[in-house]
Amino acid sequence: MLAPRVVVIGAGVVGAALVDELSARGWTNITLVDQGDLPAPGGSTSHAPGLVFQASGSKVMTDFARYTVEKLCDLDVDGEPCFLQVGGLEVATTPERLRELRRRQGWLTAWGVDSSLLDAQQTVDRYPLLDPAVVLGGLLVPTDGIAKAVRAVEAQTRRAVERGVTVLARHEVLDVTVSAGRVIGVRTDQGDLPADIVVCCAGIWGPLIAAKVGMTLPLTPLAHQLAWTAPLASLAGRTAEAVLPILRHQDQDLYYREIQDRLAVGYYGHRPMPVRAEDIARWDQAEPMPSVLQFTPADFDEAWKQTQALLPATRGTELERGINGLFSFTTDNMPLIGQSPDVQGFWVAEAVWVTHSAGVGRAVAELLIDGFCCSFDLHECDVNRFETHQLAPDYIRTRDCQNFVEVYDIIHPLQPAETLRPIRTSPFYARQTELGAVFLEANGWERPHWYGTNAGLVAGREVPTPDDWAGRYWSPIVAAEAKLTRESVAMYDMTALKRLEITGPGAVTLLQSLVTGNVDKSVGSVTYCLLLDVGGGIRSDITVARLATDRFQVGANGNLDLDWFRRRLPADGTVQVRDTTAGTCCIGLWGPRARDVITPLTETDFSHDGFKYFRAKQAYLGTVPVTAMRLSYVGELGWELYTTAEHGARLWDLLWDSGQAHGIIAAGRGAFNSLRLEKGYRSFGADMTFEHHPYEAGLGFAVNLDKGDFLGRDALLERKEKILRKLSCLTLRDDTRVVMGQEPVFAGSRCVGYVTSAAYGYTIGRAIAYAWLPASESEVGTEVEIEYFGERLAALVTAEPVVDPAMERIRR
Repeated sequence: MLAPRVVVIGAGVVGAALVDELSARGWTNITLVDQGDLPAPGGSTSHAPGLVFQASGSKVMTDFARYTVEKLCDLDVDGEPCFLQVGGLEVATTPERLRELRRRQGWLTAWGVDSSLLDAQQTVDRYPLLDPAVVLGGLLVPTDGIAKAVRAVEAQTRRAVERGVTVLARHEVLDVTVSAGRVIGVRTDQGDLPADIVVCCAGIWGPLIAAKVGMTLPLTPLAHQLAWTAPLASLAGRTAEAVLPILRHQDQDLYYREIQDRLAVGYYGHRPMPVRAEDIARWDQAEPMPSVLQFTPADFDEAWKQTQALLPATRGTELERGINGLFSFTTDNMPLIGQSPDVQGFWVAEAVWVTHSAGVGRAVAELLIDGFCCSFDLHECDVNRFETHQLAPDYIRTRDCQNFVEVYDIIHPLQPAETLRPIRTSPFYARQTELGAVFLEANGWERPHWYGTNAGLVAGREVPTPDDWAGRYWSPIVAAEAKLTRESVAMYDMTALKRLEITGPGAVTLLQSLVTGNVDKSVGSVTYCLLLDVGGGIRSDITVARLATDRFQVGANGNLDLDWFRRRLPADGTVQVRDTTAGTCCIGLWGPRARDVITPLTETDFSHDGFKYFRAKQAYLGTVPVTAMRLSYVGELGWELYTTAEHGARLWDLLWDSGQAHGIIAAGRGAFNSLRLEKGYRSFGADMTFEHHPYEAGLGFAVNLDKGDFLGRDALLERKEKILRKLSCLTLRDDTRVVMGQEPVFAGSRCVGYVTSAAYGYTIGRAIAYAWLPASESEVGTEVEIEYFGERLAALVTAEPVVDPAMERIRR
């Protein structure tokens, strides 16, 4: 079979990496096209300072960076290296930043990158230009360094050309041609290029190219200042390009790299300077290149002041020149990778910095050739992850600018956005506000984390107080709400969870082909199951309720699930899929008194025998029509109650009024997280992702291998026999401590895994953490340690679930 014809738009470091990876796998019918001259076509690659710091709270971003480092270290152009591995040093000048460096080292350790925490003197010894009077410590990553981005473009395109790839410089893309919903070519100012696949790697021009096929990219080019000093006396005589590590001073939004006897100084502390992609100068009109704007010295004044404070050697010199260079920012700081939802064959690899470029190139090559990515977990990067409101121009520009401002800030994992709120509110919002709800954000939804009016419920309960970091976005009310759920009954707003409706005569056939469970059961059945990719990796975990012969309600995790189903709809129109989230709402009514609350409101049988676990019914609660599902993600008796938005407030009031005699409360997401971990319920995106398969994630029970073929089944049959790691339940020995997630786990001196999610278990009186561990370290009773901000906390691999393993409470 002949390889498809591929056109890659954009010959920066991402496009070059992609054609290199594709051609190395045997695809050579490829054309790489760019409007500029090569190997410096004038985009962000051409002026990028090239600093590669691998530390990130996102595992995939560190994985991308590590692969980029490894690949570039092996590349050269005529003997000149593509990577200068001088190391990377992050410096702390405040106690808060010093503590943050411990967290960042935890990430590096968890993701498998060697690093060292340095004291103040060690930091200055490693970077003698620092003022020892202001330095408190540092984080050193020996494998960090400087990517020679333009040289990397040349090295990778040379290899690709040797394999048969065509590279066309000075070809401006005018259009992407489409026929019958799929790409057929690329039109340039010098002729048409036929194509079966088009990949947009156009960087800051990405929104313009994507718009040619009707696709919105949530990407904003923003100017970022970079300046060069005059020669420094302390660096006089240096002939090597760089000897000192690259340096970050994040408290002041600064970074530095050596260029022989000078320093380059990068700065993020200035005002955001967004530029519309359509306003970027044309190649033939730009000086020196389209991605470089005129330097604005006033915006750099504070940077130079702080530089002289940190690096005394700069006090006797001045700045020689500077630029405002354009880079891409997105609304969630992650790349944009994947295929258009509407035009088959049009792919993007956008918002990728030099740091992650080779990794992204490999990932996209695997997607195109294999149909899935086995080297990286891409769930955070999929371009189809966004909700509709997140593609609004005002949202894109505002959030992208905010992310520029916060690029070096210390961000708490629960920290919500401060702008553009509220965007989405459930029908219960007014009632929740009256109850003193403290809202965090979930996909634009205002979601209560706890309720202030429950403060009186804390009295008389022993609630351990977490440390300052874990205690942010926390209240002892969370503990009271969790305990009251176990003791009586609570209402949870579940509206933010994605709901899909799949209908039509072919609905059951489609579902059977895509999910791991058997959903061809009686009307009223509810099935917990998984979506897998062709490699057997978990795409999502979902619940499928059969509400009629040809109508199913799917409880999904987000827009990626909607996209997954839409791409696989049969061409004959026998199946329709619809996102019903915005027009509906949901209350989780859970607790031992839940039946007492609901029974007086309905003539439908909600008894145990009349309404079995994992069953659904249509019913009326008073005048409110509901779809009731006997499910519980907190491990207590109860139901998920769905209705349309116009009935939402009435549903809340009915349940609230009926529950007064039974001690009902409204409870928030803080309690929910604690309770679901006590029951061992997984959360997709945290506990398991694309890189995991069901059997290692403890979800083998959701796979029915006997039902017939489904997507990923063949690969899963192979992978289930090779379980090398397991998602394991840990409990902390110290009943006063708690961790947050993403911490490294140690067995003796070896890092053997990392925490996925964690919370205090108020029912058992100690913290719970789920972690990926080698199978050899996952036996119940194994002692491990979790490193939390540099401190080792003893933990024990514990049988799960830690509450009600016999499932008696949920089935009463």
